[in-house]
Amino acid sequence: MKRIPEFFGSLVFNDEAMKRCLSAEVYIALKRTIENGDHLDLSVANEVAAAMKDWAMNLGCTHFTHWFQPMTGITAEKHDSFITPADGGRVLMEFSGKELIKGEPDASSFPSGGIRATFEARGYTAWDPTSYAFVMGNTLYIPTVFCSYTGAVLDKKTPLLRSMERISAESLRVLKAIGRDDVGHVYVTVGAEQEYFLIDKDMYTKRRDLMYTGRTLFGARPPKGQEMDDHYFGAIKPRVAAFMEELDEELWKLGVYAKTEHNEVAPCQHELAPVFTTCNLATDHNQLTMEVMKNVAQRHGFVCLLHEKPFEGVNGSGKHNNWALSTNTGENLLKPGKKPFENRQFLLFLSAFIKAVDEYQDLLRISVATAGNDHRLGAHEAPPAIMSIFLGEELENVLHAKAYGETYSAASKVKIGMGATVLPEFKKDTTDRNRTSPIAFTGNKFEFRSLGSSLNIACPNIMINTIMAEQLSLFADILEGSSNIEADIDRIVCDVYKHHSRIIFNGNNYAEEWIQEAESRGLMNLRTMPEAMQHYSDAKNVALFEKHKIFNADEIRARCEIQLESYSKTIKIEALTMLDMARKDIFPAVSKFVGDLSKDVYYKRQVSEDIPVDAELKLIKKLSTLLQDFDRYADELQRTEDKVRGLKADALTISRMYCNEVLTVMRKLRTVSDEMEQLTSADYWPYPSYGRLMFTM
Repeated sequence: MKRIPEFFGSLVFNDEAMKRCLSAEVYIALKRTIENGDHLDLSVANEVAAAMKDWAMNLGCTHFTHWFQPMTGITAEKHDSFITPADGGRVLMEFSGKELIKGEPDASSFPSGGIRATFEARGYTAWDPTSYAFVMGNTLYIPTVFCSYTGAVLDKKTPLLRSMERISAESLRVLKAIGRDDVGHVYVTVGAEQEYFLIDKDMYTKRRDLMYTGRTLFGARPPKGQEMDDHYFGAIKPRVAAFMEELDEELWKLGVYAKTEHNEVAPCQHELAPVFTTCNLATDHNQLTMEVMKNVAQRHGFVCLLHEKPFEGVNGSGKHNNWALSTNTGENLLKPGKKPFENRQFLLFLSAFIKAVDEYQDLLRISVATAGNDHRLGAHEAPPAIMSIFLGEELENVLHAKAYGETYSAASKVKIGMGATVLPEFKKDTTDRNRTSPIAFTGNKFEFRSLGSSLNIACPNIMINTIMAEQLSLFADILEGSSNIEADIDRIVCDVYKHHSRIIFNGNNYAEEWIQEAESRGLMNLRTMPEAMQHYSDAKNVALFEKHKIFNADEIRARCEIQLESYSKTIKIEALTMLDMARKDIFPAVSKFVGDLSKDVYYKRQVSEDIPVDAELKLIKKLSTLLQDFDRYADELQRTEDKVRGLKADALTISRMYCNEVLTVMRKLRTVSDEMEQLTSADYWPYPSYGRLMFTM
């Protein structure tokens, strides 16, 4: 039997490994750098590098890489061996502090949004000592940040670290103002629940749309989907269970706190949830989780799909970002306690979150905006594009009573009995959960549920951390000069609820009535990625990021352009893939089926005019008409895509055209194809059907 504690983190240069491999002086110096941001002396870096190399080589490593998170949305790495030439044609295995601290990938080959020209190639990776190095295969992976030669930020990790420092600093200001001198640091903690699909590898290789785009661009709905609710939390099939077992072991070796796994709602859909950890590590761990999922799936004859909407007609995949604040003394600042009405500290941080979400709805929507997620948000499987907060009745009653000076009576704990003496009674929570809300308070944290499954969680956490830092900064300005702290806290809480309660909604976010009500409240409904991205460079947002030194105006513009270009390129690839499949596979297949059916009618009539062929003629006519429509829409898609591709315009204009014009024709082409699939013999149809993709395990 495998003993998990013995191999957990065995491939990570974690605190235990550092204690074991470093001298006491160097270990203390490195810990000061990690915890306090102290400057790391080169002599310390040299000893750390040597120890890290020896540790990695004992695990079979021959190479190292600076592992970073560029604006592609995935990770990047360049592998170098430890070998150094020595006399006599020999080699030594060396790794210096300089190599640990700094690397030099080609910055012009990564998305930069115009910050770097193609001929300006130099870029730098810099070691992030707050995230542990780890081993995969024969390579030592060193988490790093990435910037251009000019120092412009070209990755997702740097602004995340900046935002974590800002929210800690502003939280400490607030805490010290209210008399909490015992707290020395405030950490953002995150747990990212990851949804994904597993399909058979043999099926995957027969679908060019899945191979090129990650989603099915054609495919008629099968007779059975998720209607019976029989997959959700159902028994895990042996083949999938074997995959999950190996996945857990691989993640545990890498120090990832994989905890919960189960079947999700859609057929062949599953979920993995970790234990909370600091925001920086949670981000690295989630990137690792997605990568390891794909690798392990291959070994089990699967392909892991992380697209937000790989199949029409069933639920897509998201990622729930559970966000909280904790002190270095172990206190959760979002824990209401037994008496939330009297817990001013909790109400202050809760109010900061409410005000932050209301004032920066656009930034939260931008943080989850991708081409894939546009197919999922608001589709009665995921929250709508409208940002709102679910607090639950009890907490909203607390805030309402505070704001309007009303008497508050705490809800009493109710026991639930199951009607059989053998079964235990238990206390139910005072508030139910709301699975339709984009941002739900779930007892001691906020669950941001709008993230797409393939998203790098750095994006939403940068936004949440920054907008929270801003509100806490404003609160600190008031409280630091206060002569009556309790009265001023009460006033802040009251003002926030009175002016920002429009963002609180405890009802059904899927209901059409909510869309109308949200509009009447003045909330933003940014349905598509281009609609959201046009607000990135709004004056208030630029001012926010520059104040907290997260991005400058050029970096904001560049990130906006990168995301818009990625959106347009995604749809362009999908459109070209559709045309390729339509002309090379689907049209010839249906045409052949119609031709063979016509031959059958001819032969039957040759035998006897009395043989009925009305059914065949009806089907021939129907498919021939659909085939003409299919050809017409394929031509229209080609013309539309050619027009948009040749357009000389800014990134926002082009993305709008891909959204409003190209996607519209793609939907028309798909509708006709899916109808033809239902009328064409399976022996002729060129691709595995939805039924075979989702139910053949």
